[in-house]
Amino acid sequence: MTNEYTPPKVWTMDSENGGQWANINRPDSGARHVQALSVGEHALQLYSLATPNGQKVTIMLEELLAAGINAAEYDAHIINIGEGNQFSSGFVNVNPNSKIPALVDNSSTEAINVFESGGILLYLADKFSYLIPTDIAARTKVMNWLFWLQGAAPYLGGGFGHFYAYAPEKFEYPINRFSMEVKRQLDLLDKQLAKDSFIAGEEYSIADIAIWPWYGNLVLGNIYNAAEFLDVNSYKNVMRWAKAVEQRPAVQRGRIVNRSWGEAWEQLPNRHSAADIDKVLALKP
Repeated sequence: MTNEYTPPKVWTMDSENGGQWANINRPDSGARHVQALSVGEHALQLYSLATPNGQKVTIMLEELLAAGINAAEYDAHIINIGEGNQFSSGFVNVNPNSKIPALVDNSSTEAINVFESGGILLYLADKFSYLIPTDIAARTKVMNWLFWLQGAAPYLGGGFGHFYAYAPEKFEYPINRFSMEVKRQLDLLDKQLAKDSFIAGEEYSIADIAIWPWYGNLVLGNIYNAAEFLDVNSYKNVMRWAKAVEQRPAVQRGRIVNRSWGEAWEQLPNRHSAADIDKVLALKP
C-alpha cells in the first residue's frame, strides 16, 4: 500500500484542502457578496492588510509624507482576508483579482484604480517623482529588483511560508524544495548588498520598500518563525540592511497600518491621519 497521490484526469475541488486559509480558497474569481467600500476624506484611498504585500504600500505612503509631500495623505481601510472582505463587490470593482493591496486615486476627474503591490509602488513613485531615479540606467536597476521581488516572493510566501508555517501537515519534499530556493534568494541578496548600501545602489528606493517587508521581516524574525531554521544570521549583509531599513521612521509607521494583531502599539486597523499612528506608537514601551 502506498500513500503516493495520483492526480485525477480532471481536477475538481471536492472539499477544502485544509490549512489556515482553506475557508476562502476557491477556484473561481469575482465577488461573493455585495458590500460597498468605505471612503475617507483624502484623494488616496487604500484597501489593505498589513501582510508583507500590504506593508509595501503603507511604508511608501509614509515615506512620501515624511518627505513633505502632503498630496500623499491617505485613508487606509483594513481588508480582513480571513473573513473574505476581498471578495466584496466594492473591492472586486477596484481589484478584480481579489488580492490586497488595492488603491483608488481620486485626485483626477476620473478615479484611477491601482492593484498589485509592485504596480502601486511604481505608480506612487512616478506620480510624486520620489524614490525612483530619473536617470535611465539607475531607474532600470531599481526596476530590475522591483520585478525580481514580484517573481521571487511567491516562493517565499506561497511556497516556503505555506508549507513550513501554514499547511495542515508538514511534508519533507515541499519544505526542502522551498527552503533551498529561499536560501538561494537570501544568498543572492546578500551578495548584492555586499556591493551597495541598498538593494539597487547607494540610494534608498522603491526596490528596498518592495523587498524589505518580505526578506527584511524574514531575517528579523517577524514572519514564519523560521529565522533559526533558515540560519538567517549567516546572511550578514541582508541583516545589516534589514536593521537599517527597520530604523527608518516611515517604515516603523507604515508597518503597523491595517494591522489587527500583535502588541497594542503595533495595531492600527484603519488610518485616516498621522495622529492615528502617533497615538498607537505612543503605546510602545
